[in-house]
Amino acid sequence: MHSAYIHIPFCEHICHYCDFNKFFMNGQPVDEYLQLLEKEFDLYRAQFPDMNLKTIFVGGGTPTALNVRQLDELCSAIRKKLPFSEGGEFTFEANPGDLTLDKLHVLSNYGVNRLSFGVQSFNDELLRKIGRSHEVKDVYRSISHAQQAGFSNISIDLIYALPGQTVEDFSDTVQKAVELDLPHYSGYSLIVEPKTVFYNLMRKGKLKLPGEDQEAAMYEMLINQMEKSGLQQYEVSNFSKPGFQSIHNLVYWNNEEYYGFGAGAHGYVKGIRYSNYGPLKKYMEPLGKDLLPVFEQHQVTDREKMEEEMFLGLRKRIGVSIPDFVKKFSINPRVLFQQQIEDLTSKGWLEEKNDSIRLTRQGLFLGNEVFQTFLI
Repeated sequence: MHSAYIHIPFCEHICHYCDFNKFFMNGQPVDEYLQLLEKEFDLYRAQFPDMNLKTIFVGGGTPTALNVRQLDELCSAIRKKLPFSEGGEFTFEANPGDLTLDKLHVLSNYGVNRLSFGVQSFNDELLRKIGRSHEVKDVYRSISHAQQAGFSNISIDLIYALPGQTVEDFSDTVQKAVELDLPHYSGYSLIVEPKTVFYNLMRKGKLKLPGEDQEAAMYEMLINQMEKSGLQQYEVSNFSKPGFQSIHNLVYWNNEEYYGFGAGAHGYVKGIRYSNYGPLKKYMEPLGKDLLPVFEQHQVTDREKMEEEMFLGLRKRIGVSIPDFVKKFSINPRVLFQQQIEDLTSKGWLEEKNDSIRLTRQGLFLGNEVFQTFLI
């Protein structure tokens, strides 16, 4: 059983930190894109007739920037063309402010059962500074509308270490977030990526970011406030009430396979990792000729699979199960990665608990350094 990620690359507004594959919506061939996306579904179904999905995640871009008709067409194509398990997790990313009641009813009618809102902050000044188009009042209204429409499995994303942000600012944001009493929260540290507004400002010396100590203090505060609110940290950046972990994201961290549909999407099927063309024209042209829009693909070696199992699995708080690793690869990770595990354990960053290798509390703050150790 697999999962599917579906990319809708259109936005009505481009955020200053975003490096995902996206395009201003005005003047773009949105309807043609949706038709060719459906063609991509058909081509994969023909190639993999046994396809059976346990999760679907529609991201972007801003999927909810589509109008009601387009949203209906997209959801109809997904449900018609992609075999989806009864009771599976069907998530849509949403932007606070553009998810109207009409759009919510469309999503509900097609069985969407989880919403992920890109909230980022509960500070209007910071939202403007990072180029978000919504205000805090839109967050409350959108979540209220979603709940009225019958959605209970709702997640919100927060970003910290933003320009000019203080620990107190972020603490206030986290407090307001948990007061909503939602079942799932994600909190990510800002990473300034090339080809973003923030990157250009940073190169000109015009981007003032919090220091490493402040960033670490924000992360520690996030973990503590989430724990106090009864939310379990199940991954480096993710927190949930019991039973509300993101099943789709666990597919990535468990190193399981998934289909990637849409411009710039990535997939992992039958041991092959692949990427679709990002530019709209390059993505759409092959589909017009009944060809898959794959830009590059890589047959993952057994060694690479084992490395991925470690650096993806260590993101989970339960870590990497030693018995599961042995079952999958017929070798004990303690033998294969003996030197790395011993070094990281001696530094106090890794520990073995309940037959699993996992990050310590200290290791959480140095995750990227730990993960890179397993890339040989």
